Amino acid sequence: MSFNHHAAVVLLALAPLSIGALGLAARPQAAPPPQNAHAGSISADEALKLLMEGNERFASGHPRSRAGDVARRGELAQSQSPYAVIVCCSDSRVGPELVFDSGLGDLFVIRTAGEVFADPGYGSIEYAVDHLHTPLVVVVGHERCGAISAAVAGGDAPGHIASIVKALQPAVQASKGEKGDAIDNAVKENVRELVSRLQTTGPILSEHVHDGKLKIVGAYYDLDTGKVEMLPAQKN
Repeated sequence: MSFNHHAAVVLLALAPLSIGALGLAARPQAAPPPQNAHAGSISADEALKLLMEGNERFASGHPRSRAGDVARRGELAQSQSPYAVIVCCSDSRVGPELVFDSGLGDLFVIRTAGEVFADPGYGSIEYAVDHLHTPLVVVVGHERCGAISAAVAGGDAPGHIASIVKALQPAVQASKGEKGDAIDNAVKENVRELVSRLQTTGPILSEHVHDGKLKIVGAYYDLDTGKVEMLPAQKN
């Protein structure tokens, strides 16, 4: 085999790798998320804007989270400054860090089935608001919630699940007879009721809301589209 022939074979073998590398280089890389997005540096409205922008990236299939970033983990080893508290269901399909395309240290998350709350849940939010200075709380209900479905269906539930179903009955009763899907209506009513309770829960949360240091809002997550929509405080 001549030298020229050998060189041609080598070049042909390397060509796919070179083309692939060029393709990767040409592919646009997502910019890293803002580094100053933490409690104390942004307002509640700015925090909400970050969440909704993150959800748009998630729903469109273009996330850019630093969730697995080793450097970011090191930055957070000694302290945390989450810019939003997310209260949501324990459902495995509703992971808020994914849904809002957020990274390690961005969100302070409290999750229970159907967003059913007791004192430890309220205390957890109070800790984030009072000690970590988080300016925003978002209560997120979701499509086809199993806990709400059980409450709408009624009947007896086994074990401690019964306490969840019982706690959701006020939302089920308040939304009964409304147009549309009974489960979705109850999910949204449950979110509105929890938002209202949090806004008036003293002494910490109600005081921060009154002083304009804290915003508490409700939202609804669509499992089919991956999109989060904000819920109005009052029924339409």
